[in-house]
Amino acid sequence: MLKTNRRNFLRTTAVAGASTLILSDLMANESPNGKVTFGCVGIGGKGSSDSNDANRFGQVVAYTDTNRNQLKGGKRFKGAEAFEDYREMFDKMGDKIDAITVSTTDHMHAIIAAAGMKLGKHCFTQKPLTRTIYEARRLGEIAKEKGVVTQMGNQGSAGDGLRESSRMIRNGLLGTVKEVVVWSNRPVWPQGGERGQEAPVPDYLNWEKWIGTAPMRPFVQGAYDPFAWRGWWDFGSGALGDMACHTVNVAFAALDIKDPKWVQAITSGHNYDSLPKWSKITFEFPANDWRPGFKFTWMDGGQRPDPAILEGKQPSGSGLLLIGDKGKFFSMNDYGQDRDLLGTIDKATEEKYLAEAREQLKAEDKYAGPYGGHFGEFVSAIKDGKPERCWSNFPNYAGPLTETILLGNLAVWGASKPEVMGPKVEWDAKTMQITNDPEDKARLESLVKPTYQNGYEAI
Repeated sequence: MLKTNRRNFLRTTAVAGASTLILSDLMANESPNGKVTFGCVGIGGKGSSDSNDANRFGQVVAYTDTNRNQLKGGKRFKGAEAFEDYREMFDKMGDKIDAITVSTTDHMHAIIAAAGMKLGKHCFTQKPLTRTIYEARRLGEIAKEKGVVTQMGNQGSAGDGLRESSRMIRNGLLGTVKEVVVWSNRPVWPQGGERGQEAPVPDYLNWEKWIGTAPMRPFVQGAYDPFAWRGWWDFGSGALGDMACHTVNVAFAALDIKDPKWVQAITSGHNYDSLPKWSKITFEFPANDWRPGFKFTWMDGGQRPDPAILEGKQPSGSGLLLIGDKGKFFSMNDYGQDRDLLGTIDKATEEKYLAEAREQLKAEDKYAGPYGGHFGEFVSAIKDGKPERCWSNFPNYAGPLTETILLGNLAVWGASKPEVMGPKVEWDAKTMQITNDPEDKARLESLVKPTYQNGYEAI
């Protein structure tokens, strides 16, 4: 295990401006085997691959899951201790853990990640980083305060295609980008319906711990655990939260898609409990100090762009299109690895911009390949004491990306009537305030900053 003296750590964190000292203390000594030790929160579903990555690049010494059937699978981590509550894991194993993975329902990401980082643990958290906007910003603040290494699980961030393409666009390949269009084949889980009939909680599930910070509700067989939770407002963030941190990634890196002026949506309608079956969301972004403003449209649930703007190409199940005055960038891959340039951009121009992007990325240590991809990049940053190496770190990337994405759900909430455009939600990013007075503003503000239930304290 990488050595962390808790007494020294707490004393050091009390000193203003001590992030560098904190980080150097965390990295100072390694155990004889030189492995980063992990506590994994959630080891089923996506947590299965996250915890396996943790054990491949380091060593899992503890794991937790509210599903006892999933806990049985943790036996693959030889010698690791199992828990049903992440707090018990921290209490008992905190001095044996260097880093954590958080692969739970969206509504529990923030409180678990915050608890780990406050103990000085490096943190890998699945996307979306959080369920609400405030939580995303707060995790970035905590990561910066504690000097820990962080990475969000939008794995495409480590792909050469994404990093090269975003840099090429940023350097002017498309000229002035006027519009961004993204669409997704999600949801692929039940969404837009009623809860169903209450059922006894199965023996394998710790329902109280599963509910966590959300309002308590009856268990319904098949409605929540282990997968369909994404479609419920209290637990997930719908198709937008699930996939936009992937599919929007190239455009976010290329254009600094942050701080929209307003956002507005039209949907299939919803009952304020389950998210809609489909949505179409429009964001208006103002100019910043280096690029003009533009419009961004998100579509899910079978909504697709007009093939005419794809110059005759048929839209894929999911995709990304950036429209500039010199050409268009089309990717039919959720992770931004594919690049199809439309319009008048010739091969020689593409190669010129690609060579320039590669030189820049190389000079900035922004190729993840040498470190073993997304998770390898995270572990290498821990070992080398370089939190900035992680492309999708919380303070500078994952947090702002998640904030932008989750703003779309403020508009979706207001668009509850089927196929009726909801009200605009005007936004002040600096203060995290809704600046106009849309209907049901109080509930919208709870999607900005949640109130934790069941005795959990705010982060």
